[in-house]
Amino acid sequence: LGAARLLLLLLLLLLLGPAGRRAAGAPVVAELRCQCLQTLQGIHLRNIQNVQVTPSGPHCARTEVVATLKDGREVCLNPEAPLVKRMIQKMLSNSN
Repeated sequence: LGAARLLLLLLLLLLLGPAGRRAAGAPVVAELRCQCLQTLQGIHLRNIQNVQVTPSGPHCARTEVVATLKDGREVCLNPEAPLVKRMIQKMLSNSN
């Protein structure tokens, strides 16, 4: 009985461990709902590899900005933050 409880406890820790260590601003994988539960006000541009802007729609009432960092992590940025707005405008002007 003691070994079974220990095994169950270890299994729970393995399943819940990664969720408890989620970084601030990290996107949550979801199909038809908002991905960003928390957002960052900005991040240094040299740390960003890619940025994806998802406009509001039936899946989410707000625009979402997800930045992929050079180390592979994804973070959500606040689309209303001045730094993020400037970054998106710069990206749009560079693409034209």
